[in-house]
Parts: sequence; C-alpha cells; structure tokens
Amino acid sequence: MKFPVTLRPLKLRTLSEADADACYALFHRTVHGGTGAFYEAEQRAAWAPDRPHAPETWPARLTEGFSICATRGSRIVGFFTMGHDGHIDFAYVALEEMGKGTAARLYEACETEARRLGLQHMETEASHLARRFFEKRGWRVVARQTVIRDSVGIENFRMEKRL
Repeated sequence: MKFPVTLRPLKLRTLSEADADACYALFHRTVHGGTGAFYEAEQRAAWAPDRPHAPETWPARLTEGFSICATRGSRIVGFFTMGHDGHIDFAYVALEEMGKGTAARLYEACETEARRLGLQHMETEASHLARRFFEKRGWRVVARQTVIRDSVGIENFRMEKRL
C-alpha cells in the first residue's frame, strides 16, 4: 500500500553568506541534472565545475542586492538573487521542486522587490531551460548570446521585462 507523500511547507527567507555551499551544491546538481537536453556534458562541466565548496566569490555574490531562498524544513530547495538594478543573477530550483511553484514564488518575490524599488525593467541572462520560465511571465528575449566559461561556449539569452 502506498501512502501519499506530504511535502513540508515551503518557506522563503533571505540568503546569508553561510548558505553558499548549499546553494552551490543545488546549482551544480540542477545544471548537471536538468539541462542535459540543451547543453553538452562539456558545457555543463564548464558552467558548474565539480568542487567540494562554493567558489570564494559566492558568499558575497549571493548576498548582494535582493537574495532569497526557498526551504523545506532546513533544506534549501531554490534560490534567486537580484541586484538593485533589477538584474536577476541566480535563478535555480532543485530538480525535485520543478513544476511545484517554487520558482514562481521566488520570482514573484523578486518582481515585487523590483516594483518596490521603483524599477522600470528587469533583466537576466537565461539558459534554454530558464528562458521558457521567464517567457511565461512576460519576459522577452533581447539577444541570443554565447558566454565563454573555461574556453567553452555556452549559449544563453539576454532577456528583459518592462514593469
């Protein structure tokens, strides 16, 4: 007999520098496990290299501007960061959270903050996977581009949304 699985409630909170390793692990797992339909193994390895800890720059990068994470229990299951200029830098959700509204809740918090700041637009550089998420929320592609990581080209999309 199977019993229904009950998820712990989703909670949002501000990121701290202490969250860097947990966020990097989630980022790594999401890039390697969720983008294979769009990016080759070499591209995923350049984008999210194997490493035991977050890069040195991550604690500060995660906490600049508006930074928020979603948790279930004590586990981070998604995180978004946005500069005071409306640029969304990180937008990652655990594979098992996709389709459950977690990314939508994190995004809504960012857009609410952008509106509170009186910004006229938001922007990001979205992967193939994230592009669809943003387009569903009224974003448009400004340009297709290739970024270079460790001598490897990785295609993404500069996107914007007018508020």
